[in-house]
Amino acid sequence: MNPTTIPAPGADLGKTIIAGGGIGGIMAALFAAKRGHRVQLIEQSTQLGGRLAFEGNGTFHIDQGPTIVLLPDMIREILEEAGVPADKLSMVPCDPLYRIHYEDGTVYTKWRDEEKQLQEIERIFPGEADGFRLYMKEMKIRFEKGRAAFLERSFYRKRDFWTWDNMAELIRMRAYLSVSRDAARFFKDPRLRHAYSFQTLYIGGNPQDTPALYSLVPYSEHAHGIWYVKGGYAGLVSTLHQELLARGVEVTTGVRVDEVLHHRGVVEGVVAGGRKIAADRIVLNGEFPGLHQLNGVPSGKKARKFVPSSGCLLIYLGLNRTYADKDVHQFYFSDEFDGMLKDVFRRKVMPDNRCIYVFNPSLLDDTLAPEGQSVLYMLVPVPSGEHLSWEDAQTLAGGIIEDVERLGFDGLRSAVVWRSVRTPQDSLAGGLYGGGSFGIAPTLLQSGVFRPQVKPFGIRGLYAVGASVHPGGGIPIVMQGAKILDTEMQKDMEADSRFAGSVEQSAPNSPLQT
Repeated sequence: MNPTTIPAPGADLGKTIIAGGGIGGIMAALFAAKRGHRVQLIEQSTQLGGRLAFEGNGTFHIDQGPTIVLLPDMIREILEEAGVPADKLSMVPCDPLYRIHYEDGTVYTKWRDEEKQLQEIERIFPGEADGFRLYMKEMKIRFEKGRAAFLERSFYRKRDFWTWDNMAELIRMRAYLSVSRDAARFFKDPRLRHAYSFQTLYIGGNPQDTPALYSLVPYSEHAHGIWYVKGGYAGLVSTLHQELLARGVEVTTGVRVDEVLHHRGVVEGVVAGGRKIAADRIVLNGEFPGLHQLNGVPSGKKARKFVPSSGCLLIYLGLNRTYADKDVHQFYFSDEFDGMLKDVFRRKVMPDNRCIYVFNPSLLDDTLAPEGQSVLYMLVPVPSGEHLSWEDAQTLAGGIIEDVERLGFDGLRSAVVWRSVRTPQDSLAGGLYGGGSFGIAPTLLQSGVFRPQVKPFGIRGLYAVGASVHPGGGIPIVMQGAKILDTEMQKDMEADSRFAGSVEQSAPNSPLQT
C-alpha cells in the first residue's frame, strides 16, 4: 500500500453497530472501540449480559446462568487483548474442584493437583490410575493442538477447515468418537467414565452424541482449574459496561433491532426503535437460528434446521443459614445416568432418575446474602422444546429441594426464606432457541465448520457472534468468538478501499486505541 494514501491519525473508521448485548456482543464492542470505530451497542433488554445475569430479590442474589468458570487464562488474555486490564476481574480457585456423589454412596472428589487425584482414584477405583495418567498426557497434546487448529480460527471459508492437516488432527483427536466412548478408552469403571464425560452438559450436549473434540473440557478442569468470580460471574457484565462507556461506546438498552438494511450485498444500517441508523458494519449477537426472523437478514433458499441444546430446571434459594461443610460445586448422579441422558436428549421426556448440580457460592463470597445467611443454586438437566408443560414447576422444584435435603443438606426445606424457579418455558420467553439454555447443541454436524460462522450471511459488513456461532458456547469460548470476529472484521476493512488506509493507522499502539 502506498504510504501517501494513509490518512492522518484519527481518521474516521466508520460506525459499527452491535445488535445484542450478551458477552459476545460486549466483547465485539470492546474490540471495535479499541480499533477506533464509532460503536453503538443496542440491546433489547433493559440491561446487558444475556445469560450472564443475577437472580435475586433485593436481599439475596446469585448467578442466574453460568457458574463454573473454566479457562481463566483465556478469559484474562482476551480481556487484555480487548484493552481491559485482567486485574479488573477477581477470580479465586475452587479447591477441591467439586465432588461427585453417586447413588451407591461413593463420593469422588476431583482435585486440580494431579498427585492428589491419583491418590483419590486409587482409593476409590483401584487399578484406574494408569488410565488417568494416560488421559492427562494425551489430552494435554490434544488441547494444545486443538486450540490452535479449531478454537482460534474462523471457517467461514470451508476450504480453511478441509485441509490435510486438519483432517489428520481430527483423526488424532478421535473426533469420530463420542465423548462417552472416548472416556471409555481410559477408564473401565462406568462411574469414572461418567465423571470424565458429563461435562458436555455444561454446554447442553449429550456426552453419548457430542464429538470427542469436547473431551478437552474435563481435561481443562484439571489442567487450568475451576474458578469463582468474586461477586458472581454476572458481575463481569457491570465491569465491562463501565469499560464500554469509558471508551465512548453508545450503549442503548430497552430497544430492539427489527431490521438489517443492506443494498447490493453491502450493509447500510439497521432499523431500531422505529428509526433508521446508518452503519458501516453490523454485528448480530443473539440466538443464531432466530436471527433470520429479523427483516433483511437473508435466510437462504432453504432455511437450515438446528438442534437446540438441552434445557435446565433452575432453582434459586435464599437461606437463613449457611452450609460451610459443603463444597462450592457438587454433583449428585443417579445410578441410571445413561437412562437420564436418553430421557433428556432422545425421548425428550422428564427424566425419572434426576441428576442434580448444587452451587454453594456463599462458601467463598459473603456479598451474596446477609451475614449468617446464604444462597444456593440447583440445576437439573431437562429436555428443551415446547412440548412439555411446566405448570407444576413449583411442585417439581419442591421435590428436588427435598431430594437435596435427603442427600446431605440437612434442614434445607425449613431454611428457605426466598425461592425462584426458572424452566425452559422461561428460556423460550427470553428468546433462547427451542428453550435450550446453551444455544444450539454441540453435535458433530453443529461443530467446527458445520457451525454458523462469523460471516454467515453473504452480506459485506454483516457479522454474527454468540454461543451458537463458531467456536461455540461457554463464556470463554464465546469471548474467543468475538476475538475471531475482530480479526475477520479487520481483514475486511483492510480490503475495503474506504477504510484501508485508516486501518493501518489503527494498528496496535496507535492513538486510535487509547
